[in-house]
This record gives sequence, structure tokens and C-alpha cells, in this order.
Amino acid sequence: MIESKIKSEQADLFMKAVLKLNTVEEAYCFFEDICTIPELRSIAQRLEVAALLRSKVTYQEIARRTGASSATISRVNRALLYGAEGYNHVLDELAKDGIDIK
Repeated sequence: MIESKIKSEQADLFMKAVLKLNTVEEAYCFFEDICTIPELRSIAQRLEVAALLRSKVTYQEIARRTGASSATISRVNRALLYGAEGYNHVLDELAKDGIDIK
């Protein structure tokens, strides 16, 4: 188990709340209430960037496809290489459900 950098009672409550979401519609409702539209778009973009990086797509092609900056692509790449394995876990679980982002 990795030691989280954001662990707190507030963060625990938020994570538990996310785990209570059962459908995509519930997730949309919750995240639209809790995040701004740019925040949601940024998070979604980072997930797509992570999937493309795992597929060995070049930075230039990722930037073209997603509109992500090189700084964002680099940040996501660092998380894939040295992070808490969150991206990899989620992308692996999506793949098990037949959801492949490319």
C-alpha cells in the first residue's frame, strides 16, 4: 500500500463518497456538483493522456489528439512511471470491462 500524500479525514470522506457512486449518471451528477467544468475536462483529459501514453503514442500525437499541453503530458507520464499506480489500476479495470481508450 502506498502512502498517500493527500490522506486526511476530508480526503477519506471524499474517497468513500466516490465509492458510493453506482452509475455513470450518478457520477456525472456528483462531479458536476463538486467540480467546475474545466476541472472535470482536465481530469478526463489526463485519463485519456494516460491511456495514450500506455499505448506508446508520442507526446506530439497526444497533444494533437487531446489538446493537452506538453507539461500535462509530462506530468501524467511521471505519474504513470513513479506515481501511486492509480492510472494503471483504473485503465486495467476499464480494459477488463472492454473499455479501451485509444
